[in-house]
Amino acid sequence: MNGDDHPTLPPLRLPPEAELARAALASPLLVRAVSLARWAKGGIRVGAGGELLGDQLLSAAEHLGLEGEDARALAAEAWNIAVDVDLVDIVEDEPAEDYGPMPDADEAVALATPGEELEAFDTSGPSDVLAVWEGVFGVMVGDAAMPNMEDLLEELTGGEGGFDPQNPDSAELDWDPQAEADLLDSALANLYVLTASENLMGEDPAPPIPLPVLASSLAVPEDVEEPTEEMLAEVSAVMMRLDDQFRILEPTGAVEYRPIDEELLVEAGEEDWAGSADPDSPDEDEDVSRYGVVRLTPLGQYGVRQLMEDEGVHAPLVGELSGLEAQELFGEIADHYPEPAALAELTEWIAVREPLAAVRELLAAARGEDELAPWRRLLCQQILAAAGQEVEPALREVLEDEQLGGLARVWLAEHGADDVPPPSEDMVFWLTVDTFAAQLVGELTEEQSLEVQELMRGLVDQHSGFFERVWRVPHPATAEVLEAMGRLHPDRQAAKEARKAAHRARSLG
Repeated sequence: MNGDDHPTLPPLRLPPEAELARAALASPLLVRAVSLARWAKGGIRVGAGGELLGDQLLSAAEHLGLEGEDARALAAEAWNIAVDVDLVDIVEDEPAEDYGPMPDADEAVALATPGEELEAFDTSGPSDVLAVWEGVFGVMVGDAAMPNMEDLLEELTGGEGGFDPQNPDSAELDWDPQAEADLLDSALANLYVLTASENLMGEDPAPPIPLPVLASSLAVPEDVEEPTEEMLAEVSAVMMRLDDQFRILEPTGAVEYRPIDEELLVEAGEEDWAGSADPDSPDEDEDVSRYGVVRLTPLGQYGVRQLMEDEGVHAPLVGELSGLEAQELFGEIADHYPEPAALAELTEWIAVREPLAAVRELLAAARGEDELAPWRRLLCQQILAAAGQEVEPALREVLEDEQLGGLARVWLAEHGADDVPPPSEDMVFWLTVDTFAAQLVGELTEEQSLEVQELMRGLVDQHSGFFERVWRVPHPATAEVLEAMGRLHPDRQAAKEARKAAHRARSLG
C-alpha cells in the first residue's frame, strides 16, 4: 500500500510506445477488426444492433481469408469488435441509397460505414493505435467474464430443475457475473505481479506460468501448506474457467497461452481431474505444460496496467521518477519498490543525468541517521558497482565521511585503485552495523533470513570478541542489529551473546 492507501502493483518496465503499438498492430483480433472496417467502405446494410445478416458473415469470413467451422464465428467476433470500438459507425438506414445487395428487408434497418476511429487509426501515431487496442482488450476482458453460451443453454434446459419456458424464474443458474469478472481481474493482476519483476533490468521476458500455479494462487490461501481435497477441486474448477477465458483473450495479443490438453480430461475423467491438477505434486515424468501455461506479453502488461489504473490501483512504471531530486526519489521508492525495482529506477535516474553530478547527489541523499538511511546507503553501494571511472572523484570526496567512507573504499578497491587509505577499526564495525541494518529494513523472506544468518556466522567466526566490540558502535541501529542477531544467529551460544550485547547497547542510549 502506498501513502494514500490505494492498492499498489509492483513497478513495471514497459517497452517503448512504438514497440507496443507494433505488437498491437500484429494482434489477430485487431487486424481482423480493422480489415472488416475497411471492407465496410461504401456502406453495408446491417441489423439494428450493427450485426451482419444472412450471407454477410460468409462474405466477411472470405474477406478475412478464414476457413473452417469457426470461420463465421471469428468473422462475427471481429465485426462486433469493430462496431464496439467505433472502427465502424452504425446509423439508421437510408433506403433511397444503393448500398449493394440488401439482406432480409425486415432485419436490415441500419447502415454500417467506416468510423472516425478507423481514419485516426490509419493516420495517427502509436498512442492512437494503442488507444484503439485498449478498447479491443477491454471489450474482450468483458466477454471473457461471460459464461459459455452452450453451457448456459444446457444448464437452462437440461436436468431436474431445468428451465421451464412457462415459468422463466424456474431456472437457477450457477453463475455469478461479478464473481466471474473478479476471477479474471484477479488472474490478470496475479499474472502482472508474477511477471513484473522479471524484466526490470531489461532482461529476457518472464517465463510462462503453469495454469495450476496461477489457479492455486487464486483458490488456495497463502498460509495453507497442504491443500485439502476441497481446495484442489476448487483449483481444478478455476483452471477450467481460466482456460476458457485465456482462449478468448489470446487473439488480442495480451497473453500467450497453451491450453489444457483435452486428452488429460479424457484420461483422468471428471471425478479424478481435481487430484490430477495438484500444482505441488505433478508426476515426475509428466509435461506440466499439458495442464496449460500462460504468459502475459508486454502488450498484455500494458493493457492490464491501464485497467488497474482505471480502477484506482497505482501501477508505477520504471523511469517515471527520473525527474525527482535524489532525496525525493529515495522517499518514493522506499514505499513500495522491492530491491530489483529500486535498482532499476536508480539506473534510469542516473541515465538521464551527468554521471558525476548524479552520484554526488545520491551520496548526499544517502546520509542520515533515520531508519531508512542504511537502506539508502546499501542501494547506493549496489547501484554504483556498475558505475564507470568518471564518478571516481565523487567517491574520493567522501573517503573521510563517517557514514559514506566505508562504501567509498569498497568502490575504489573494486575498481582497482591502489592508493585507498585503509579503514579504521571504528569505520569497519560501523559499516558492518550499517550493512546489517539495511538488510533488516522491511520483512525478511525465508531466503533473505538464511543469507543474513550466513553473514552473521561468517562475521562472528572471523572476529574474536565480535559482540564485545560491536555493542559500543555509535550507530543508531546497533541495538536493533544485535537483537536481530539474537533471534536469527544459528548458533545458540552466539545468539545468547548477541542478546546480552543488545541489552548493553540499549543501556548506552
